[in-house]
Amino acid sequence: MNRSARELQPASAPTDEWAAEELQRLSSLGLRRELEPIDSPQGAEVKIAGRALVNFSSNDYLGLANHPALVEACAAAARRYGVGSGASRLLVGDTASHHALERALATWMHSDRALLFNSGYAANVGILSSLVGTGDVIFSDELNHASLIDGCRLSRASTVVYPHRDLGALERLLQNHRGRRRLVCSESVFSMDGDRAPVHELAALCAKFEAGLVIDEAHAIGVIGPAGTGACAEAGLAGGAAVRMGTLGKALGAFGAFVAISGSVADLLINRARTLIYSTSLPMPICEAARVAVGLASSGAPQARLWRNVRRFREGLSRIGIRADASSCIFPVVLGAPERALAASKHLRRRGLLVKAIRPPTVPPGTSRLRFSICASHADEHIDLAIDALESLEIENGR
Repeated sequence: MNRSARELQPASAPTDEWAAEELQRLSSLGLRRELEPIDSPQGAEVKIAGRALVNFSSNDYLGLANHPALVEACAAAARRYGVGSGASRLLVGDTASHHALERALATWMHSDRALLFNSGYAANVGILSSLVGTGDVIFSDELNHASLIDGCRLSRASTVVYPHRDLGALERLLQNHRGRRRLVCSESVFSMDGDRAPVHELAALCAKFEAGLVIDEAHAIGVIGPAGTGACAEAGLAGGAAVRMGTLGKALGAFGAFVAISGSVADLLINRARTLIYSTSLPMPICEAARVAVGLASSGAPQARLWRNVRRFREGLSRIGIRADASSCIFPVVLGAPERALAASKHLRRRGLLVKAIRPPTVPPGTSRLRFSICASHADEHIDLAIDALESLEIENGR
């Protein structure tokens, strides 16, 4: 580098200063986050810095992320097709693997079509920003995931937030807020509380007020409903009653996402969804692994073990005085302040458990928590260890 070029380099770039200031603020609030790599496959037990820990922070609900059949399908596809897809699907990134997976998903979900996205976040942003826009209104549950919140913002539609799961409030808002098009969006299983949306009643309200319905089934697909087809299917909603988003990277153990939809909505998304149009498509090995996962999940076998574990964990919580809903695999233990959640997570780490602390802005202020995810791969002794550790935490905290 010559002298004149060196002179152009500031001692400290403004962005570095901004970052340092913001990181200091987050640290003072107990909200700073750091990456912590695991050095083992996903599973009921993982290794961090060489230490084995029982993993209660994964969304690998059916224990498929390291399933031999998925590993072999991925490896075989990599040997046949290579790794990268090379481009977006509207260029040359559209392959037989993508279409085969979409057909398998559509058959499983009893929908006309299924369309792949690179993540649940990309899917929700793409769906909402394609279906509605300026002059339209979206009605969004107050505890919706960040991907739905950002999809509402990027759609440029007016957004009306309704109280969590409050059907009466939603009906009043639908009566009072008019627009060219109106759409209700909600998670079916809320990712931080584990409770369920009243999807059947939401669909009835949408039918009454001629509104569209988008349901994020990320934490329901593979887990809830007939053959793991989600909460909408369990509620008896016909295939076209809602636009249903599901992920491939949670219960299905792979990566990416999909939306189960009608043919006309699929064609619209192919033409309008910027997160699909302008993204390199999923690698073919991932598509082949996910297709195997659909077959395993649709058999219903992994779900039996999963729900047995959910019941055992719920009964253990009840035994030590912690009230818990058992309508999903997610169990929050709300502790309040971020510092308390961090301290509790460290206490459980000392007992051999990996349970991450969840803090704002992921959850509302004052509701920092431990979030337990129960998986089919957990053994009885894993669950019993977690209950014992939680009971010792209660004693340690004097509660």
